[in-house]
Amino acid sequence: MTKIKFGTDGWRAIIADDFTVENVARVTEGVAKWLLKHFTKPSVVVGYDCRFGGKLFTETIAKVLVHHHIKVIMDKQFVSTPMISLATLKNNASLGIIITASHNPPEYNGYKLKGKYGGPLLPEKIEEVEALIPDTIKTDYKYTSLKNAEDKGLLVYQNFEDLYYNHVTQHFDLNAIKNSGLKFAYDSMYGAGQNIMYRLFPYIVHLHKQYNPSFYGQAPEPILRNLQEFQKFIQKHGHINCGLCTDGDADRIGLFDSKGNFVDSHHIILLLIKYLAEVKKYKGKIVTATSTTPRVHKLAKHLGLEVITVPIGFKHIAKYMITDDVLLGGEESGGIAIKGHIPERDGIWMGLTIWEYMAKSQKTLEELIQDVYKITGKFAYYRYDLHIDEDLKQRIISNCKAGKYTSFGKYKVVAVDTLDGYKYYLNNEQWVMLRASGTEPLLRIYGESDTHQHVIELLDTVKEIVLNA
Repeated sequence: MTKIKFGTDGWRAIIADDFTVENVARVTEGVAKWLLKHFTKPSVVVGYDCRFGGKLFTETIAKVLVHHHIKVIMDKQFVSTPMISLATLKNNASLGIIITASHNPPEYNGYKLKGKYGGPLLPEKIEEVEALIPDTIKTDYKYTSLKNAEDKGLLVYQNFEDLYYNHVTQHFDLNAIKNSGLKFAYDSMYGAGQNIMYRLFPYIVHLHKQYNPSFYGQAPEPILRNLQEFQKFIQKHGHINCGLCTDGDADRIGLFDSKGNFVDSHHIILLLIKYLAEVKKYKGKIVTATSTTPRVHKLAKHLGLEVITVPIGFKHIAKYMITDDVLLGGEESGGIAIKGHIPERDGIWMGLTIWEYMAKSQKTLEELIQDVYKITGKFAYYRYDLHIDEDLKQRIISNCKAGKYTSFGKYKVVAVDTLDGYKYYLNNEQWVMLRASGTEPLLRIYGESDTHQHVIELLDTVKEIVLNA
């Protein structure tokens, strides 16, 4: 049998290849053993997003768990990852499980574990679970009756969307957003945020509010190249002040301004820090992944805040959020969490915070970004995802490890950060980073410069050099 390993953010595999009912049952058998080892009367919140087979895989999880007399709390409809994390916390459950492959292409599905605090289960705990996953599943789960489990109180159905909706209405001034005169639009990318956003904002424009497990063949990752339709809609419409988009399980965010310019997560992180610290007067540390813009340090210094840098993977950020006083934790990939919510990425929550910022300040998104630039300086970011064969990928990483790259054409390397991948600091506040993905077979090249044209020139130069090395 295939050895199952959890990567940067859960276990992910191609459906019907490695992601099968039997392998999901194997993982759940390991989870059950771990729960019974650490909790006297464990309970688990379980759910699935919009991907293919979600309900089937979730029912498999439920059958394995109730077979071991572990209580399961489950929703009958698709849900977002933040809903599962919030429900885990609100139900005081021992663990949360969601079947999702987040932003990965539609042929993937995945299995995420959430701690009782409402955020990613910590790496050391995941390793414990992995060690307990059997090579074969001997539990006769296929004949377990969920109806009998429900009658015995081992299976309880709950509406996690209601829980999340109530949580949002208690924490945001939705009337201020509604009455601001600003026009908003939302693109769910066919993902799990579609129903809750329509429920919260029925009066705004909604794109791709449709259940489609294939995502029309597009990976539901909220980055510019995947959002051409949304961008063109905003540009054509001409009266949308801000467009919000979230990924397949609604834990990652992307934004567009009124002109249809994509606002990446680096800018969103800076906007959120400024709003929370300067306007709402919140305190706390900033925790960011190593692929995030160094300009976070500039803004944090201006506001008197401490910055901690961690490896990529939100689980590393969550570790600080559950033990320390953290104002914001964020990643380049669009996964951001803030004080006052759960220690979990939540694209909708971050989007509503930005919309509230706009409504309360009566400023456009462009004006708020210019306010940030007055402190950090103007910058542009972009990322290339290179689908290359494993040999070439490993050769490039080996070259990085051997210190081969002291310059990339005209760009001289002035410092290298090897916390996670290889981040090369260059002249004039520019940087580029090379890293193999932890969830997909590809090499990522991240870059930052002063303008979009310059960052593309930088990435093109680096790409040519590393591919021909």
